[in-house]
Amino acid sequence: MSGIFTKSMARNIFYGGTVFFFLLFLALTFDSHQEFPKRDNNAMLTPQAKAGKKIWETRNCVGCHSLLGEGAYFAPELGNVYTRRGPDFIKGWMQAQPTGAPGRRQMPQFHLTDEELDNLNAFFAYVAGINTANWPPNVEG
Repeated sequence: MSGIFTKSMARNIFYGGTVFFFLLFLALTFDSHQEFPKRDNNAMLTPQAKAGKKIWETRNCVGCHSLLGEGAYFAPELGNVYTRRGPDFIKGWMQAQPTGAPGRRQMPQFHLTDEELDNLNAFFAYVAGINTANWPPNVEG
């Protein structure tokens, strides 16, 4: 009779597995909530960074770029652009907006003010400080 389960044995395995995975779920949830404050970078979420996020949203940057791995993949990932390039490069790039060859993709010129560019840089500084466990990878696309 080895290898054959009775109804009682199958029921015990089902209930035991259910309890085990429910407790595992609770433990992982608790652990996640303990880790959030260490990773979220709330100290850098200033009013200026919030204003930069609003620029990010109203200009639909996520329609072309990804941020922290979320968004479109038409243009480079910007989750680590602040670390990779720095605020002066970002500001200069946004102001200059070089034109590409005809038929090639290029970023539109948004004509942002210096204050708006500083806000956008503050938002990128906030995002760069989030501990994402090195995801997405810090590479140029």
